[in-house]
Amino acid sequence: MSKMIRIIPALAVSLMLAGCGGQTDSGAQTGSVPSGGEKFTIVFSQCNSAEPYRAVQNKIFQTAVQEKYADLVDFHITDAQQDNMKQIGQIENIILQGVDLLIVAPNEAAPLTNVVRQAHDAGIKVICLERDLAAPVYDLFVGADNVEIGEMAGQYVKEYLESKAIENPVVVEMKGLLGTKPQEERHDGARKHIDTVPNVTVIEDVASWLQSEAKKRMETLIQANPKIDAVYAHNDPMAVGCYLAAREAGREAEMLFVGVDGLGGQAGGIKKVMDGVLQCTFVYPPCAAEAIDCAVAMLQGKDVPERVILKPTKITKENAAEWYAKATVE
Repeated sequence: MSKMIRIIPALAVSLMLAGCGGQTDSGAQTGSVPSGGEKFTIVFSQCNSAEPYRAVQNKIFQTAVQEKYADLVDFHITDAQQDNMKQIGQIENIILQGVDLLIVAPNEAAPLTNVVRQAHDAGIKVICLERDLAAPVYDLFVGADNVEIGEMAGQYVKEYLESKAIENPVVVEMKGLLGTKPQEERHDGARKHIDTVPNVTVIEDVASWLQSEAKKRMETLIQANPKIDAVYAHNDPMAVGCYLAAREAGREAEMLFVGVDGLGGQAGGIKKVMDGVLQCTFVYPPCAAEAIDCAVAMLQGKDVPERVILKPTKITKENAAEWYAKATVE
């Protein structure tokens, strides 16, 4: 069986396994099946499988189930394709099916909160995955600290601008999908630092997490702004899209490009740092390995924490090769 790319800090994994490995009320052991020999049914409601980060997430789930829980779990993935109404309909169907556990990566917080509450009220155990909802209508949240990621990115941009002594600097902030917690938190965290740069101008735009859309938006921004000093994008695909637009305009050398996700592989953000396309990215753990371990633990009646928050890592030219080697398994 081929191995998957996993960019998850080892300490975080060990802590998670310990956190999800408590004693059960019924005395069930890890790997034991439900009464009657039937498998647990777990459905992952994915917001958009087309995004590279989410494709990796899906594969980590599938590999973990195959390698660790094949005799214990029937696992299924639905894809909302970045459509709130489609995800709501899919979760409504999941409720009717009476599954044992729902893992949900909500497309947007507010529109998905009510239907997830309905699933929880129907007796389905719920794990919210790395995009929080408008209310805690779930049993467990697994994610990373997007405010911290934003602060780390904002500090990096601030230090760059000040080290270059750039007068009246102009920064492009390319946001993800409005209404999502990662977008809000990566914005709030970064602006705590960027906004303290003297005479800075920040141009905000939205590209819905997509490289192609970011490239289009950046082409327009480049035409309208003869001076752009740095680009902070809320994920790596958008950062790459901005870079491609700048390169086509012959202006990439004048700009700093910073992204988030830090995936492995040839198309991932770590390789883009190694290649000089991005100057910095931040590893946002996929959270899938921890989520499936906790899901099984929950179904076996074990104690799990209410929130599991994984730590981000800054990737620059200095440590990119090391992290690429860790993330990529031939």
